[in-house]
Amino acid sequence: MLKLGLSIDENACDAHVDVPVLEEADIDAESKMKPATIRTVLSLALARNWHVHQLDVKNAFLNGDLSETVYMYQPPGFVDSCFPHHVCRLQRSLYGLKQAPHAWFQRFAGYALRVGFTSSRCDSSLFIYQHGTEVAYLLIYVDDIVLTASSTALLQRIISSLHKEFDMTDLGALNYFLRISVTRDARGMFLSQKKYAMELLERAHMSNCGLQYLTFTRPDISYVVQQICLHMHDPREPHLAALKRVLRYVRGTLDHGLQLHVSSTSQLNAYTDADWAGYPVTRRSTSGYCVFLGDNLLSWSAKHQVTLSRSSAEAKYRGVANVVAETAWIHMSTNLVLHQRTKHIEIDLHFVRDMVARGQVGVLHVPSRYQYAYIFTKGLPSALFKEFRTSLSVRSSPAQTAGEC
Repeated sequence: MLKLGLSIDENACDAHVDVPVLEEADIDAESKMKPATIRTVLSLALARNWHVHQLDVKNAFLNGDLSETVYMYQPPGFVDSCFPHHVCRLQRSLYGLKQAPHAWFQRFAGYALRVGFTSSRCDSSLFIYQHGTEVAYLLIYVDDIVLTASSTALLQRIISSLHKEFDMTDLGALNYFLRISVTRDARGMFLSQKKYAMELLERAHMSNCGLQYLTFTRPDISYVVQQICLHMHDPREPHLAALKRVLRYVRGTLDHGLQLHVSSTSQLNAYTDADWAGYPVTRRSTSGYCVFLGDNLLSWSAKHQVTLSRSSAEAKYRGVANVVAETAWIHMSTNLVLHQRTKHIEIDLHFVRDMVARGQVGVLHVPSRYQYAYIFTKGLPSALFKEFRTSLSVRSSPAQTAGEC
């Protein structure tokens, strides 16, 4: 069991929010992957010097088995002239079928369990194999698979087994996954969304995903994106001006991304802060946190709290509980209160006290100068913003340096 080191600022009030989940309209909830899971697995692979492969399942949804009776109209061009009004009973799932994502995921999960993997209780997209000293982690998002293992032999055995069960392509070492470019060298991995950012700038009018997905590798824009999202239901001129300013910043930092380092430490550290009652319209707080494994930033968030906190103490306890829950989730340990809608301060208080009493969490004071979570809760002076941005491992690509505007 890792010891969780939790650091909070003396004025911290709350700090829980989910990093945007990767999702599409037609994707089943079971196949969604939490971004922190990806960064955690990659950090572990770096620390242990494991190979990381990417695989692609061909026609994934056609592999699903239907557990219920489903009928469909005869497809255009293939109507039986003798029975034009008959319908077809499906034996397997098809693309466009609402049940297809669920059927495919269940088929894959069933296979994974049969060959010795166990499904993570924290993230259903993560499967873990452990037999003696052999360990492997498998992440699946629809038809994309990321696989890393403790030895090349184990990696190849799993890939061979997957090939026997499904029609798939081994794309080799991980380099592009979910619109994220991955560059690996002796220093670690550099995660970049430059291509996606350029597409975003070319289609600045897009209303889906947009800047929110870009925060996958750009924690430095999390706060301002969250602030803009508060006004999506009724945008005005000042909000459009703020959006344009963010886009100009993105344009000037296209080569920036998230650096994951080769680190031998297993210490988890979390920073939490809140601008208590800082939103003038509703007097709700803006919360933020960031969680590190060694020098690697694994999880972060910025969010407008959904309920009012009547005192800073109440908000503090709720925020600390949420951050502890996040670090416990990352550590894949049993978590009693992993629920961001928890409203009772007594539950938060006892949860934190229990974790502290067991020696799993240490609550420390962090001087303002080193309170990295500030970047998720409020606007900062340029110099301090850039300093915290570097502390969060957001930097330009190792290959070249980009200017800012």
